[in-house]
Amino acid sequence: MMTLTKNTWIAAALFAASLPLAAQAQFKNEGYLVDQNSNIVTSSTTGLCWRTGAWTPALAVAQCDPDLVKKPDAAAKTTPAAPKSTPVTPKETAAAPKQPAQPVPQKINFSSDALFDFDKSELKPRGKSMLDDLVTVLNGAKYEVILAIGHTDRIGSVKYNQALSAKRADAVKQHLVSKGIAANRVYAEGKGKSQPVTKPGDCKMTNRKALIACLQPDRRVDVEVSGTK
Repeated sequence: MMTLTKNTWIAAALFAASLPLAAQAQFKNEGYLVDQNSNIVTSSTTGLCWRTGAWTPALAVAQCDPDLVKKPDAAAKTTPAAPKSTPVTPKETAAAPKQPAQPVPQKINFSSDALFDFDKSELKPRGKSMLDDLVTVLNGAKYEVILAIGHTDRIGSVKYNQALSAKRADAVKQHLVSKGIAANRVYAEGKGKSQPVTKPGDCKMTNRKALIACLQPDRRVDVEVSGTK
């Protein structure tokens, strides 16, 4: 799942329609969203990277999460380890046949609180800008299907939350379509409060404001892009 770093849930997140894709060091890292040239994509307005659903602290890189990257100590800098010699067998010298490109699903977590006001399904200006960022990234990638899945926290009834999550997912779909994404490639679905991120024992406070803040991770819209980079 993708989110913007710097302790936010936004991508991955995870904000402007005229996003220039920043050219970064070219490498493969499934923890961050990359463009078709394998360069890490950053937001033009915040400079933050987009985390994918596969991101873990172990995949952190200095340009996106400098606080999580372990700095080498002075000894390591002055005394580089001697390279290990590995015997090469005949099998290792043979070039591996190239495999055809397979669909690469990538998922971005958008905090619902960033896209919508609490308990609402109308996109906020900031939420629209975030989705515009995503559209710019998609314009430089090959993909088959985009799935927008809405989730809510546990406050309220099952029926109410199911309807709210579906409306939010559809609002994301309609915005993507309005920006040129083919409607038959975008699917919207609501999961209500059936797939929370918080654990059952979490957020036991009785103060409503504190409870809403604690349950923030559950209020999200996942946008999954399936296709080839």
